[in-house]
Amino acid sequence: MLQEPAIETLPWAEQKAQDDALYREQVRYLFERSRFFTDKLNGSGFRTPESVGGLDDIADLPLTEKDELRASRSEADPIGTHLAAPMEEIVRIFSTSGTTGIPSYIPLTAGDLDNWVRTSARSYGASGLSRGQRIISTYNAGPFVAGAALDAFPRLGLCHIPVGTGNTERLLAAVKLLKPQVLACTPSYALHLAEIGAERGLDLPGGSIERIMVAGEPGGGEPAMRAKLEAAWGAKVTEAMGIGDISVSLWGECEEQHGMHFSGRGFVHFELIEPETGKSVPIEDGARGELVYTHLKHRGAPQLRFRSRDHVVVHTGPCACGRTSPRVRCIGRTDDMLIVRGVNVFPSAIREVVNRYAPAVTGVISVRPAAKGVKQAPPLKVLVELREGEEASDALSERIEHDIRATLVVTTRVTLTPVGSLPRSEYKSRLLDFSEAAEERVDD
Repeated sequence: MLQEPAIETLPWAEQKAQDDALYREQVRYLFERSRFFTDKLNGSGFRTPESVGGLDDIADLPLTEKDELRASRSEADPIGTHLAAPMEEIVRIFSTSGTTGIPSYIPLTAGDLDNWVRTSARSYGASGLSRGQRIISTYNAGPFVAGAALDAFPRLGLCHIPVGTGNTERLLAAVKLLKPQVLACTPSYALHLAEIGAERGLDLPGGSIERIMVAGEPGGGEPAMRAKLEAAWGAKVTEAMGIGDISVSLWGECEEQHGMHFSGRGFVHFELIEPETGKSVPIEDGARGELVYTHLKHRGAPQLRFRSRDHVVVHTGPCACGRTSPRVRCIGRTDDMLIVRGVNVFPSAIREVVNRYAPAVTGVISVRPAAKGVKQAPPLKVLVELREGEEASDALSERIEHDIRATLVVTTRVTLTPVGSLPRSEYKSRLLDFSEAAEERVDD
């Protein structure tokens, strides 16, 4: 359902004109309030807001890296020098999970928080929810930014049943007794729950769940993974995507299931760049690259050209739902990307190929690089888990290796493992495992 029809159906060509004025005001705010971005812009030769220009000139500005923000933190500045609002105006401070380092703190003013909830409501509303439905979620609201996304559920008129991670038994009991129509979780956890349900003889396809909204990791848009989840649950799968430093659930997929619509209109500007060079990539149908974000109407800790590390493909054609924003499908994380003899490969892309061999395989994989770092020498080791009762065979391994080679132009060595031998996750799955990697780096 459209949450803000006038905004969500505005012709995309008109969006930039509106965003340009917001952007210029945001830049003025940065020069007035953000020590981090004032210094960064000054260091790149931009001394005044006027010298920065408008959105047509944004590619001339330096990109912002997560590590730069971390480096600006100190005991005196625990959030970082990009904090741009007085602490008296901050109403909530989230933190990231810290999976790539020390947790980062994300401060929000009341206006920032409301914008996040509005964005999330647009994102999740796109999936076809109806007021009065019950939704059960497994995301931890606690200190993490997912809490803001969960605030969108009552705004959508839903009855929210929060379970959180680590409560599989509680979740299955709630599904059985409370009969929610919607499940919100990561795609890997939805698959894990389906496996448990099958083991226990639960009739999940005949149960109450009609929709599964997945987020938190790539996978929900992979055709094979989606088909597997929809068959296991008898439910329609749509996905959403966001990023903690910018906004949760910035993108949300509609019932047409052809990519996630941009839901941050009026709050965030997005660009596409080549991950290796940082060069801008035009937003056009079929374009691929890394998403870069700039706040347009943010006060707590605004970001300017923030690198997301999310590698996507863009769709710009008309959508039957009426939303006019571009859509994306996430291919993988650029910081998870490996380079094998000059070929870029994402673990999620390998999983997508492996999933073609269901039901012989469960779809759970583990990529085991032989060396530290991004560059790898072939063959790339991939563990592939077999379904229960399936016997390992050289023929199956070779077929999967051949398919990966034909699809991704990467040579792999597939090792088939018994069902249950690879770890499951109740939040985000980890497809890349460097536990077998040597310290030596691979040279071109």
